[in-house]
Amino acid sequence: MKDLILSHIENKRMEHLKNLLTMAEETELLHAFYDLTPEEQVIVFRLLSKDFALQLFEELDTDEQQNLLRSFTHERTIEFINEMAPDDRVSLLDEMPASVAKRLINALSPEERKVTNMLMGYAPETAGRVMTTEFIRLSRDMTAAQAMAKVRRLAPDMETIYSLYVTDPAKKLEGVLTLKELVCAAEDTKIEDIMAKRAVSVTTDTDQEEVARTLQELDFLAIPVVDKESRMVGIVTIDDAVDILEEEATEDIFDAAGLADIPGSEASRSDVLVNGSLFKIWRVRLPFLLITLAAGMLLGLIIEGFEEVLESITVVAFFIPLIMDMGGNVGTQSATVFTRGVVLGHIDVKGFLSHFFKEIGVGLSMGLLIGIMGGLVIYLWQGAEVPMLGVVVGLSLVATMTLAALLGFLVPFLLIRLNVDQAAGSAPIITSIKDIAGILIYFLFVSTFLGYMM
Repeated sequence: MKDLILSHIENKRMEHLKNLLTMAEETELLHAFYDLTPEEQVIVFRLLSKDFALQLFEELDTDEQQNLLRSFTHERTIEFINEMAPDDRVSLLDEMPASVAKRLINALSPEERKVTNMLMGYAPETAGRVMTTEFIRLSRDMTAAQAMAKVRRLAPDMETIYSLYVTDPAKKLEGVLTLKELVCAAEDTKIEDIMAKRAVSVTTDTDQEEVARTLQELDFLAIPVVDKESRMVGIVTIDDAVDILEEEATEDIFDAAGLADIPGSEASRSDVLVNGSLFKIWRVRLPFLLITLAAGMLLGLIIEGFEEVLESITVVAFFIPLIMDMGGNVGTQSATVFTRGVVLGHIDVKGFLSHFFKEIGVGLSMGLLIGIMGGLVIYLWQGAEVPMLGVVVGLSLVATMTLAALLGFLVPFLLIRLNVDQAAGSAPIITSIKDIAGILIYFLFVSTFLGYMM
């Protein structure tokens, strides 16, 4: 699909491209869309039918959505935002600058503006924030025929119609039934005779992860959301639950790896670390490396307390933990980025080399920054006694962190190719190689620059 799209664009065969896009499956087009440049994405998007374009737009991650919106006229931007599902619209607006989000909300139709403001009024990461208000509400005294007529009338505007909800005049939830149960019922059957009267629901302030787990455990396609007065105000659908579980799982992985949380969906966070600019990568990863740098300095200060019992040249031992800790942190980060990128499809194993060399560049750039900072601190601390020690430690940090970044991508890649469990094997292998190589590198620099003291 991607090659055909690029061929049509390159040869300016727009009519052929339009025909190709008309016949394309959404999943196939979505997969190809991420591999296109921003300019190519805009061309493709403008050739899609309005309905297909909106459908594809809602499936994109928020970064891609914002990139596309920048290419739209203000009128088309408002049109797209207005026609999005309420929960998808809120997710997009959450990622935008407050001033831009406010301007877009004010431009919505009165009805959509009211729904959007209501959802954005709930706390982040709660059922109220991620629910959609598009669901079909029935009353218990309806017949199956009347209910079916309502379903047919409202279905085009609904996110899902497979679960139908029964409420009283005060909008309090009374029961639930499936579309299958409604279709199979006789036309004169009352809804109250076929609905399940004990409907499982969550409240607007229920944590989103708990909602997703409930949907998963009960195998529901959607779950109703009620407010503090027990009135039904929306539903959380299974597709949102899958996104939530992926997001929560990734946050756990990143916490364990010492990576900062990045706002947005899981896909956008992985995309920043794999394809983002150097500055964005630094913003996520450098803070934790600076913490490790400070901890390593503190450990060196503690070891310094035993300096009198060591020979003078053993001052270099103060910074062995620093070298090992910084390399270990970078190796863990790189392995996490690689594994998660492969799982989410942001790293193609077949095109491994381009990602591999970029990661080496990332490791080298961070090593240079940390090495310079560490070297300067050590020069100010120990420069009077051992003038070249700052240079030794700085160069060792650069080499060790670059090596760790290299291993963080290379080791799990090789384990995958060898059909070995890389999740269990990567960390021990990376740590072993990095520790041994790091110590050798450190003492090689010691021998080269401080050999005159031996």
